[in-house]
Amino acid sequence: MMKYILVTGGVISGIGKGIIASSVGTILKSCGLRVTAIKIDPYINIDAGTFSPYEHGEVFVLDDGGEVDLDLGNYERFLDIRLTRDNNLTTGKIYQSVINKERRGDYLGKTVQVVPHITDAIQEWVVNQAKVPVDGDEIEPQVCVIELGGTVGDIESMPFVEAFRQFQFKVKRENFCNIHVSLVPQPSATGEQKTKPTQNSVRELRGLGLSPDLIMCRCSTALENSVKEKISMFCHVEPQQVICVHDVTSIYRVPLLLENQGVVSYLSRRLNMPIETKSRTMLTKWKEMSDRSDRLLEHCSIALVGKYTKFSDSYASVIKALEHSALAISHRLEVKYIDSAYLEPSTLQEEPVKYHEAWQKLCSADGILVPGGFGVRGTEGKIHAINWARKQRKPFLGVCLGMQLAVCEYARNVLGWSDANSTEFDPESKHPVVIDMPEHNPGQMGGTMRLGKRRTIFKTSNSVLRKLYGDKEYVEERHRHRFEVNPELKSHFEDKGFRFVGQDVEGERMEIIELDDHPYFVGVQYHPEFTSRPIKPSPPYLGLLLAAAGKLQSYLQKGCRLSPRDMYSDRSGSSTPDSEMADLKFAPVNDSA
Repeated sequence: MMKYILVTGGVISGIGKGIIASSVGTILKSCGLRVTAIKIDPYINIDAGTFSPYEHGEVFVLDDGGEVDLDLGNYERFLDIRLTRDNNLTTGKIYQSVINKERRGDYLGKTVQVVPHITDAIQEWVVNQAKVPVDGDEIEPQVCVIELGGTVGDIESMPFVEAFRQFQFKVKRENFCNIHVSLVPQPSATGEQKTKPTQNSVRELRGLGLSPDLIMCRCSTALENSVKEKISMFCHVEPQQVICVHDVTSIYRVPLLLENQGVVSYLSRRLNMPIETKSRTMLTKWKEMSDRSDRLLEHCSIALVGKYTKFSDSYASVIKALEHSALAISHRLEVKYIDSAYLEPSTLQEEPVKYHEAWQKLCSADGILVPGGFGVRGTEGKIHAINWARKQRKPFLGVCLGMQLAVCEYARNVLGWSDANSTEFDPESKHPVVIDMPEHNPGQMGGTMRLGKRRTIFKTSNSVLRKLYGDKEYVEERHRHRFEVNPELKSHFEDKGFRFVGQDVEGERMEIIELDDHPYFVGVQYHPEFTSRPIKPSPPYLGLLLAAAGKLQSYLQKGCRLSPRDMYSDRSGSSTPDSEMADLKFAPVNDSA
């Protein structure tokens, strides 16, 4: 029987349910179980594709083109699985499917109501999606971790809570358990850990028909025993069912934190799961990574030039990809967030302090990254940053819009086309170096872009990125864009040493750019950050970090035989993290902790 673990949250949103759900899945996968994950978002949007990054963080893109919540990125990175768009369930999707059934007459004239029709649709969706293989084989998962977004008590999440109240009886107690994540605040005035918010949250959850099996308490410092006993007494659970998830130096420590408090042994008893007793190589990997990340001494800084820099979740996967690459070369990463609008000359007139601070950050960074984005605001500032990186021979990576703007910058300052631009920002430009894709439907926003996994063919063997990918003839990465480099102008660039080294299968779309005679000037139309993993850093990001640390040439001279893509196993459970760590040439760690 499939085992279902529902993760709910209380007191506040953004409490870390996604990391905790991922960590629970990780420690179960380390026991030899096959794990999948479902994220439920109670908003009415069909998917996350039309969100502003300030609204809900980044939009994560899956292989099948699904635009989903960023927590699915956590699941993929932690569990090393490939999810589909249906692993992200929203109120909009459920209501849309029920209304479509009603229009077809599937309900035979009955009154369609939240109970039972909406709640039944939720349960049916979860049961069907839990069976979908996610490990690259055709074997059904054994455990499904379900994260319910938002906070218990929110009016929009009520149908989902009711659905799972019914669901626990349908699948039987031994196949369903609830983990409730709650906040234990510690006011600075008294320094005392307060249990009342958790008591109230659990009382509300129990009033809705769900009883938590594990209460995971998010707190700044470790829970005191007296506090744990108090929560146990008032929330009707044993003290060992109260788990402390305090702030730690690295998210890689969270699975270890849960494992050390007996979460696996409790879940194996509670859900009657077959747990293997062999050595847990996956957890060895997590301990290696967390120890290593705590002890890094060398430092590397990357300037992230974007327009959503006030909210770091807007670039969650980008930051993770940078962290994975920095860890691989044993450097401590510092990300310098720069609002691209502050680099523009107009800011010098209006807010000179911000202008000079932004340029000081840019000039002092070891490497420059311009990520994807939409809209005209801040694009001129990004072009200024790209121009500086090109002229000063500073390592540079442009992703999606970052690549397109690198083409614009080169056209303006080298080819002499002063009005060169994207038709997204200047439809009247006489030199439209970036244009609308034929399949783009400008009348509709959701799901109209070129989305999902697409193949990119390398057109030359003399490419830095090709070497970083392990000298492969092609790569498959995830895309999310509406505009493309104008293929008709390609020859003008290549005559000046600006090379389009990667193109799509038809040879019509420019996918990868490289600049001759530069330490590392690379742009990619796709989003390589979505497939980066802790042990398998994304090659474009790894190249940026290697160049920023001054190690790229020596890495390339060794034939790139250590390319993470070459030695990575798609099945984390069967990989050997110790040898992978050694092959990546991580700095030696004295195991004194």
